[in-house]
Amino acid sequence: MEKKQLFTEKTSRRTFLVQSATALAMASMLPTAFSCSKKEECCKGEAGKPCSKFNGVQIGTITYSWRSMPPKDVETMIAYCKEANLSSLELKGEDLERVLGVPENPQTRIMAELRANMPQPKQGERPQRPQMNEEQKAEVAKYSEDLKAWRVGMDMAKVEAVRKQLNDAGINVHIVKFSPAGWSDEEIDYAFRATKAMGAKATTQEISLKDAQRLAPFAEKHDVIVAFHNHMQYAEEGFSCDPVLAVSPKMMLNFDTGHYFGSTGKNPCDFIKQYHERIYSIHIKDKTGPKAQQPNANQVWGQGETPLKEILTLIKEQKWPIYCDIELEYQIKPWSNAIKELGLCVRHAREILM
Repeated sequence: MEKKQLFTEKTSRRTFLVQSATALAMASMLPTAFSCSKKEECCKGEAGKPCSKFNGVQIGTITYSWRSMPPKDVETMIAYCKEANLSSLELKGEDLERVLGVPENPQTRIMAELRANMPQPKQGERPQRPQMNEEQKAEVAKYSEDLKAWRVGMDMAKVEAVRKQLNDAGINVHIVKFSPAGWSDEEIDYAFRATKAMGAKATTQEISLKDAQRLAPFAEKHDVIVAFHNHMQYAEEGFSCDPVLAVSPKMMLNFDTGHYFGSTGKNPCDFIKQYHERIYSIHIKDKTGPKAQQPNANQVWGQGETPLKEILTLIKEQKWPIYCDIELEYQIKPWSNAIKELGLCVRHAREILM
């Protein structure tokens, strides 16, 4: 697809920002920014609750998008969703485990202490890599055992309580991103049980035939989908998702349209048309293509070349039940933050869909 054609399909970034600023000013007088007043436009349109389903297309986000300001409790997570007007989440496993009280990983603390006590390298010298002593290595090894015990012993009522808090606030979780293929059998089983307890229908994993074969028995046992995410695999010669999907009907795709376009230059809509019955969700982001001066680079929405409008319009017109999740990866300016930018992306998607 030619660059000129891609840009004609987009809302002007300048127009979009002016519209968004006006909408934000008006929304400040409402209980929730960008909350919907017409039930037919969104999910249920309940007053004071976020609502990001527009003309039948569920817009959400992966909580990786707010990695620069990770919430320590469910209340903060809810506040983020209300501010950005998000009613649907792909919840990262580490975010869920954090609010559940996961044991602290000592490796982060140990490495920080080692770096703080190391001499500064002289000009031209490469910094030394911190080395743990045997006692510190033993502490890290014990953490792996403690983490496994914590997961295996998790009372699912605690997970269900997190789900209820989110649901009561108008927020649903459709994926819990555990990526558990490298875990023990007991921990994988925990991941699928926790996914169901959160009310989600899928967990995710980076696309791999080996991992599909590893996870398929658990997916079938628990009736949970494994949605396989891609980075740049589709740009590799001979790569196909078909062998992964053939392992089990429970194997589906968490199709990253930005990485696909940025690495291949191909229109993601063609892929979506071909595989829509096996696509559970997509990640949406704006990127340059592989032939750009800065190839495969993340861009502010409306400034890149990914055909965002075409992708969302296709899903709307075909009425495909595919979750569309914003993955915020572009550089955030000092005067903004991840939640404000997510709100702008939700607004952008709404402008396309309404």
